[in-house]
Amino acid sequence: MVERESMPCDVVIVGGGPAGLSAAIRLKQLNDSLEVIVLEKGSEIGAHILSGAVVDPKAIDELLPEWRDQGCPLAETPVTDNWHWVLTKNGHHSIPHILMPPFMSNHGTYTGSLGNLCRWLAEQAEALGVMVFPGFPAAEVIVGEDGAVGGVITQDMGVAADGSHKSDFQPGMEIHAKYTLFAEGARGNLTKRMKAKYDLEADCQPQVYGLGIKELWDIDPDKHVPGRVLHTQGWPLNESDSWGGGFLYHQANGQVALGFVTALDYKNPWVSPYQEFQRWKQHPSIREYLEGGKRVAYGARVINEGGWQSVPKLAFPGGALIGCAAGFVNVPRIKGSHTAMKSGMLAAESIAAAIGRGEERSELMDYDAAVRDSWIATELKKVQNAQPAVAKFGGELGTVIAGVDMWMRQLKIGLPIAMKHEPDYELTGRADLFPKIDYPKPDGEISFDRLTSVSFSYTNHAEDQPCHLIVKDPELQVTSELGVYGGPSNRYCPAGVYEWLEDETTGEPKFQINSQNCVHCKTCDIKDPNQNITWTTPEGGGGPNYPNM
Repeated sequence: MVERESMPCDVVIVGGGPAGLSAAIRLKQLNDSLEVIVLEKGSEIGAHILSGAVVDPKAIDELLPEWRDQGCPLAETPVTDNWHWVLTKNGHHSIPHILMPPFMSNHGTYTGSLGNLCRWLAEQAEALGVMVFPGFPAAEVIVGEDGAVGGVITQDMGVAADGSHKSDFQPGMEIHAKYTLFAEGARGNLTKRMKAKYDLEADCQPQVYGLGIKELWDIDPDKHVPGRVLHTQGWPLNESDSWGGGFLYHQANGQVALGFVTALDYKNPWVSPYQEFQRWKQHPSIREYLEGGKRVAYGARVINEGGWQSVPKLAFPGGALIGCAAGFVNVPRIKGSHTAMKSGMLAAESIAAAIGRGEERSELMDYDAAVRDSWIATELKKVQNAQPAVAKFGGELGTVIAGVDMWMRQLKIGLPIAMKHEPDYELTGRADLFPKIDYPKPDGEISFDRLTSVSFSYTNHAEDQPCHLIVKDPELQVTSELGVYGGPSNRYCPAGVYEWLEDETTGEPKFQINSQNCVHCKTCDIKDPNQNITWTTPEGGGGPNYPNM
């Protein structure tokens, strides 16, 4: 048994993203005497934050009304121009905005780095007295004999790959709290455990995901239009009966953020979301922006796409889910930061009231009720059939059906039905039923190989530590993941973590995990067809170090 130091507090928040930091700020606004701790697994706040991003300021207006005049970096670039293209192989046509419901407009939004917004929010939180600890991932949940969550244990440091303690070993600390908020983002490891332990998904649809891959480019100043926002759909994913879309946002300092989201419910196991992104960049309408420019950053992260019907029960004894840990992304708008922040604020209000009544480790059902009675619910209910419509009927027909459904809901004549989801991994098909895809080689100017791209994520993990990617049954990987599905891990991972090699001694297939490449996107935990891979937290500070992403 490892002896651990302990620290008591009122509230511990797992995750330093928009939801976690908003909850921390709101707690201190409501009760300055509360002791609030934010734990962040990245080396600094913002190091693991990845988003487009176009941000609806609705929540931050409520949280910090003077943010535009307080040096917030998000205020630099309001959205000025909004385009939506349907791509064909060599051209595109625009979807007129008049065909879209009013809530799809980007009027009044801002584009910029979500990571930098989080860095600024952390400064505001610390100024209020919040204790923010980057580099300290929460590895275990403390659960009392009464079944209530009582805090978390941070990750041990200095553990060798064989489990032994190195000379610099430091045991993790027990953080004991009256309430614990899980703000880990999409597919968080502890969130996954809490969902299972408290059966939080008993009355909702399964969560489904998309994989977002992003790059940051310095482009020719003559091509840069600050505030221009472009979204695309159609090619190239329509060639493999997959769906998703691209984005290109003109942000501050002559940069564009561009990226590509592939829905992870694709059936063809030969699809590579990374390669589809490289193809998309070569489209003439996209390439023209990038020619003469320079890529400066790369990253990847999964996105919740389940919508309102996939929101689980949010509260359990001593704890609650906030932000993308619960799944509040508005898929058609490609926005979730504002809903994440609002959920954190609502949880904070519930906790402050409970502590004010002298309660601790109770079940915050008023938080769950508040979310379901808030503008989060109003907004997400309007778009709840958009994702499943496209998933069921395909990109073209599905988009039309989704548009009709959204308009009907906008006009309050929508049918009172919520379409269902199937887990992404269950939809992966047998390799022998689908044609292999011959992806073009990268040109090194617009498109790049994966390992070169990973170097632009500035990913680093301490050497000689236990592998944080756990394969439950190694034999199943060989017989099924490779034998039945053709080894899709080598293609769905955007960082080259997984490889199928030939064992030099036996000549048999060998599954190699290059965990040092991991950018913490969580795709493997979601898309592995046998759910045989589990993502866990590596040593603190490991993973990507995203600049300005």
